[in-house]
Amino acid sequence: MSTELVITTTLNEALPTAAPEYKSMLTNIAEKMPAVTQATSNFHKSHSQFMGVTLDVTAITPIRSIKHTLAEIDKTRSALQEAYINLRKKEVKLKKKQAKLLDCSEPLARELLEIEILEIQGHLEGTRNSVQGAVRKMNFFTNQYDNLMKKIGKEELSEEDYELEEARYHIMTCMKQALNSARPRQGVIDEGNMIYLFDLGINAAQAQAEVFSYLNWENELVKQGKAPEHEHTVQWLEGCADKWTGCPAVFANSRGFDVFDPTSLANTPQIEDKSNV
Repeated sequence: MSTELVITTTLNEALPTAAPEYKSMLTNIAEKMPAVTQATSNFHKSHSQFMGVTLDVTAITPIRSIKHTLAEIDKTRSALQEAYINLRKKEVKLKKKQAKLLDCSEPLARELLEIEILEIQGHLEGTRNSVQGAVRKMNFFTNQYDNLMKKIGKEELSEEDYELEEARYHIMTCMKQALNSARPRQGVIDEGNMIYLFDLGINAAQAQAEVFSYLNWENELVKQGKAPEHEHTVQWLEGCADKWTGCPAVFANSRGFDVFDPTSLANTPQIEDKSNV
């Protein structure tokens, strides 16, 4: 018997003087609980698969998407490890309570042990449900990682790959935000993204002109009875990244910085150390 049905039966026994309608309610719950429990098993996770790839992992470039996907996998793996340890602890506690119950002859002490056993069983069932949901989430994001690696045509990803894509990621993210902020502002980019553009070494007047031009193109398309598509916006963002990809490095260099140092990367052959030669 599942924990839910045990609890329902226990409640029924605990309400001997309750009004008749409560008895019928508990009977109804007991009859329908197996189907409810089965249906609930579909949802023991925080987000749907759809939300995972549209609202959780929102990076606009593939390697940044891989980074966020790996972060979701790592976070879920850590949660699974913690849940497994908690599960094992509860199982040991349950065994100890059950063994103690066998040797207990005092009625009230036995009753208390039975209640404690029921409590642990309820916690165990909840933890197992959470673990199953986490396993499904981890499997989903592992498959998404595989899909993303196929998309970029790589079997392995290095820190160098990640660093070299960063300029495109930030330019496309900034211009995505700039465009979205400009739509309700008569085409004018908001101050926050103007600052973002400056920090990337991109002239704000150029960026503003690009936004005006793209919005005018969309409006003309609508006037012709045609519909702008999301793909068009992504292509425009790609074009912005192509045009300005070198700007962040130029601005960083003017301040005395390098945006890329190959000697400070993981999983990359390092320059030979000849200091002791």
